[in-house]
Amino acid sequence: MQLDADLPTPLVPLAWLIGRWEGAGVVGYPTIESANFGQEVEFRHDGRPFLHYRSQAWLLDDDGAKVRPLASETGFWRIGDGGDLEVLLTHPTGYVEIYVGTADGARVTLETDLVARTPTAKEYTAATRMYGLVDGDLMWVMDMAAVGQPMQSHASAQLKRVE
Repeated sequence: MQLDADLPTPLVPLAWLIGRWEGAGVVGYPTIESANFGQEVEFRHDGRPFLHYRSQAWLLDDDGAKVRPLASETGFWRIGDGGDLEVLLTHPTGYVEIYVGTADGARVTLETDLVARTPTAKEYTAATRMYGLVDGDLMWVMDMAAVGQPMQSHASAQLKRVE
């Protein structure tokens, strides 16, 4: 990948994420039925030292057709003074998350430092996420602790870069 000349130096470890990605994954949890979903993710920058992140997901039927919106989140990825990764995410379902972690080559490991929720949001206490570049695809997994359940697998996807 050719680096954008406007990319701030602190973001170089995240340069492999920049762009639009599309693909599919699986979501499940003891409190919900497992299902397939489609997803579009975008990482972009405007010359300042952070990435803007946006994700849209939708439920897929057995034939892979979109059924309905499933989840969306937006936020910012930035490198802190000590080189640690800081990710701030908001969700329309009443959550705000702050993740901290590391970027090691084409692998990002994150864990929640804070989860805040509105009074109408379901109970959700913690999560971990891992993102990696595998054979040119963006792969990610998320574990979470919510609604009285311990930390366990929740979602994963494989996304392809869209030019």
